[in-house]
This record gives sequence, C-alpha cells and structure tokens, in this order.
Amino acid sequence: MSQPALFTPLTTTKLSLRNRIIIAPMCQYSAVDGSMTDWHLIHLGQLALSGAALLTIEATAVTPDGRISYADVGLWSDANEAAMARTVEGIRRWSDMPIAIQLAHAGRKASTDLPWLGGAQIAPDHANGWPTIAPSPLPFEAGENPPVAMDKAELDRIRDAFAKAAERAGRIGLDAVQIHAAHGYLLHQFLSPLSNQREDDYGGSLENRMRFPLEIYDAVRAAFPADRPVTVRVSGTDWVEGGWTIEDTIAFAKGLEARGCAAIHVSSGGLDPRQDIPVGPSYQVPLARAVKEAVDMPVVAVGLITDYDQAEAIVATGDADMIALARGILYDPRWPWHAAAHLGAQVAAPKQYLRSQPRQYRDLLVA
Repeated sequence: MSQPALFTPLTTTKLSLRNRIIIAPMCQYSAVDGSMTDWHLIHLGQLALSGAALLTIEATAVTPDGRISYADVGLWSDANEAAMARTVEGIRRWSDMPIAIQLAHAGRKASTDLPWLGGAQIAPDHANGWPTIAPSPLPFEAGENPPVAMDKAELDRIRDAFAKAAERAGRIGLDAVQIHAAHGYLLHQFLSPLSNQREDDYGGSLENRMRFPLEIYDAVRAAFPADRPVTVRVSGTDWVEGGWTIEDTIAFAKGLEARGCAAIHVSSGGLDPRQDIPVGPSYQVPLARAVKEAVDMPVVAVGLITDYDQAEAIVATGDADMIALARGILYDPRWPWHAAAHLGAQVAAPKQYLRSQPRQYRDLLVA
C-alpha cells in the first residue's frame, strides 16, 4: 500500500520534515511584558507531542508597540529571549519536532484588548494602550485612534527590530523563522493599496508597496543563520474591491523566491472590516494553488482544513505542498494521529504514549 501523500517526508535544503502537517502560529495572549510564561510551555509542549511535522510559535512582536495586545509574546529584550529559551528548552527535552517562530508587527491593529475581553482597540492614554504606527494615518475601524504614518526613521527602526529579533531566534536555536505579512498587520498594511496611500518610494505602485516587506525579508534573512530557513505568511487577497489580490500575491511570492525564501504560507483577509469572505471548507486552498502554479518553493495551505481525506487530497492533487492547522489542532491536539490511523500511515509519538494505540492500529505510533 502506497504512503499517503500527507505523510510523505518533505526535505528542503535547510530543513527536513517527517510529514506535511504544520502547526500554524496561534496567539495565546498569555505573556507578561512580552515574556513567555508557563502557559506557553504547557500549550506548545502538548502540541510538540502531536505528531505534526513543524510547530510554529505564535506571532511574536519585534517591538513593544508591535504587539497586538499587551499580553502578546515579544522578542525585543534579553528577558523575552531568556523566557523563550526556557520554554524551548523544556519542549526539546521531550520532543524533537522542529520549532519555528513567526516574527510580526501589528501596525495599526496593535494596542487592543484580549479577545475574551472584547478585543477592542485601547486608546494610547489608557492603561495597556499605546500609539500605533502604519504606512498611512488610516485607522482599521472608523472611530479608532488613527496610527501615525511611519517616516524613514521609523522604517529603519522596525527593519532593525525584525533583524534583531531574528538574531535572538537564532541564538535560542529555533529551526526556522516565518515573517508575518498577512492578516492586516504591518507588512500587509504596506502591501495593500487600501491601507498604504503613501506618495514616497514605499507607496503607490505594486513595486513600491512591496519594497518595505522585501526589505524586512532581506534583513531577517541576513540576521538568521544561513543554514536555517526563512519563510513568509501572506494573505492571498483582501476580499475587498480595490484591495490586495491574488495576482499581487503571486508577484510578491516571485520576489520572495528570487531572494531565497524557503516557503510561503497562504492565508487571506484581515486588512479591512469590509472583507466579504466565502468561508467554507478549503476556502483558501485556491489561493495556495494559484501561488503554487507560479513558484517552485513549497506552498502551505490553511483555513478550515478539518477532514483527513480533505487534507490528503490537498497534498495529493498538488494544490499545496503542506497543510497548516490552527484552531482545529487546539480542539484535537492528536489530529495527526487520527489522520494517520484513517489514512493507513504512521506518526511519531513519545515512547511514553506508545501503549495508547488501539488494537486495530498497532503499527500507528513509532517512537
């Protein structure tokens, strides 16, 4: 019986993966002054035992003002680095799953409350709030405090912060970096004409709007160890008339690939409240497919991928090289085990759990 496509290894020049299942970055809003807590050790530790191929640490702010909320993880200080190193060391004591990190800046979508407290923007003069920055002084929602348009000094500051965070990630020993250029955060704000209305070299044409995100990629690539991959997450479309499109995404992907980008993770939306998203199973897969047809680097699909046969079909038909799970793997942290059982494959598991295999799946788990 042939190996299911979902469980075939994927080897690149910089990283080898056991299968095609990626754990996407998911914010936990449980840090203190940007530093990870015991929650992150518990949360990431359990996911590291899931049998997936790669674990991605949540959106990690490169500056304090780049956090989505005051409880976001950051990597701008020695204290942040030490807390993350402790978490990673704890995970690696019991799991050999490769660990990536998503580096991010929230731009105009920063300074918000926790999701379970409503997630609304917090004004700069209130506790847990601060002034936000963006390509142009346009708020995300009408009535919100508008961001300050970034000048050249701010562009340089943020670019240097991404590079410094990548350097810290390298010291911690993380296996890969993903740059967050999706979901309406700062780099996506530069890409989309809806949020970028600058009249300098960083606005206007598609080439100009891509300039700052590509500079960030170059800075991160130079700062992170050369033998480890740097990838990018993008929104394939804004789902808004006149916004960022899949054609723009393909042009951006080609620019990244020319610079040596190791993979691209295709999501969508998040930039504009007017977005009209046709939500349904695999609704973002056509975006990943369009990018895959245009580039040679591996492409990751994400978004309402919940069924085992659905995931297998995405990889087997060549729509994408990998699938990413987010909320689905929070709900079912053993999703890769169950997918392997369903498809007739094997999955890596801790020795301590080998006895848990049901009798009909005696060859399911391997240490």
